[in-house]
Amino acid sequence: MAAGYRRLVALGGAAQVMLESSSLIALAPMVCVTAAAIAAMTAEAFRAPGESLPIGPLGYIGLVGAAAASFFLWDRHASSYGVVVADNFGLFVTWILILVGLLSLAASSATYIAGRRPSGEYYALMLFAIAGMILMAMATDLLVIFLALEVLSLAVYVLTGIGRDSPIATEAAFKYFLLGAFSSAFFLYGIAFTYGLSGSTRLDRIAGTVPALASSPTQLRWVALGLLMVGFAFKVSAVPFHMWTPDAYEGAPSVVTGFMSAGVKTAAFAAFVRVFPGALAPFKTEWIGVLQIVAVATMIGGTIVALVQTSVKRMLAYSSIAHGGYMLVALTSVGDAGKGAVLFYLLTYAVANLGAFGVVASIERLERPIGEVKDFAGLATDRPLLAALMTTFLLSLGGIPPFGGFVAKWYVFTAAIQAGYTWLAVVGVLTSVVAVYFYLRIVVMMYMTPADSLPVPTSGSPPARAALVASAAIALYLGILPAEVLGWASASIRSLF
Repeated sequence: MAAGYRRLVALGGAAQVMLESSSLIALAPMVCVTAAAIAAMTAEAFRAPGESLPIGPLGYIGLVGAAAASFFLWDRHASSYGVVVADNFGLFVTWILILVGLLSLAASSATYIAGRRPSGEYYALMLFAIAGMILMAMATDLLVIFLALEVLSLAVYVLTGIGRDSPIATEAAFKYFLLGAFSSAFFLYGIAFTYGLSGSTRLDRIAGTVPALASSPTQLRWVALGLLMVGFAFKVSAVPFHMWTPDAYEGAPSVVTGFMSAGVKTAAFAAFVRVFPGALAPFKTEWIGVLQIVAVATMIGGTIVALVQTSVKRMLAYSSIAHGGYMLVALTSVGDAGKGAVLFYLLTYAVANLGAFGVVASIERLERPIGEVKDFAGLATDRPLLAALMTTFLLSLGGIPPFGGFVAKWYVFTAAIQAGYTWLAVVGVLTSVVAVYFYLRIVVMMYMTPADSLPVPTSGSPPARAALVASAAIALYLGILPAEVLGWASASIRSLF
């Protein structure tokens, strides 16, 4: 990257402008999704009241186009002005985000079309959020990371409260917005201090100045590291910056909750990998101890609180917090093994969590009262397919073979042990064993507890059912044949500077 930059400077003048303009190809995946979002907004604006207009396919077209662009850019290391880089790491994360987007759009179809709600703004917001996530995954400048963070956050705030008739959704969106604004302020202030230390916001240039700064300690770097970590900790729902998660997950529509839990966490961890184990790796003696404490608190806090939840969505929210702790464990190893484990974990977590919330959304659409764990009673009798799919997702989240969650946790804990942090792996294994209880509690409710209510009507959306089946198939594939995906993850890590 640095060599390419020096070559552009040497050329100078019009040639430099021409070459830099051609490097905009690195933005192609994000542009495809953004164009689809704009098309969805335009289509909604011209839709006559009461007219049925298929806006969802626009999202599929944009996401498929982004996937094709990402495939074309693989191994090319395209760069846009040095602040956005389509390296293999960013492209791997982009594929995860595209998968999250496709599954979320499919799961949304029944809610926003059969429900006769205006779908243009919903699909546009989801696509704008995905565009922000993709930009965040590819950004190699702190200010661009902040810009991407705000784009995705503003869209997700609105999606959280899109059920305007629900006071719970409105309250959740307001809480999420307020706490998100505070975290953004911390992050932006951290960028300012980092610029004061290094003289740049570009990660490659920060990485070049960090070794010299490491040899001359200053109090300013503690402030910069602390503020940046607070900003990231909020987005990955790490304890003690997790307060927004249960309320936002419970108040948002179930499909939005699944999208939010998978997409936001994936993008945030991608940026986290670039900044801390990447550019700030020479400072690891300053931040790794704090990260370990946060990881332990997140694993234990998320697991213990999830045990006592009676609300399904709040239980899955605290489960999501605990999973963030496992990924933080991998990052403490700093090396390539830990980073690769995080990428594989993000993929397995995304499909399982999306699937679990998708099942909740399917039951809600079928007009079955859902909210408490006890509402799953007798689901295996009423809807055996939904019960089987939910079992698959819960077992994967619990880290039980032969599903992808088991392989993901194995590699995370192995990376920690190889880095010399065996005690962290032990804490992770113990909390994983405890977590199996609240996952199996739902399985027992579905298969061994008779229903107190009437049978669930046989209806639903074919795209939503296809999304659930695809998620379950991916979770099973990642548990049985993980080698190829792990190989891609390892190859993508090697592309980082």
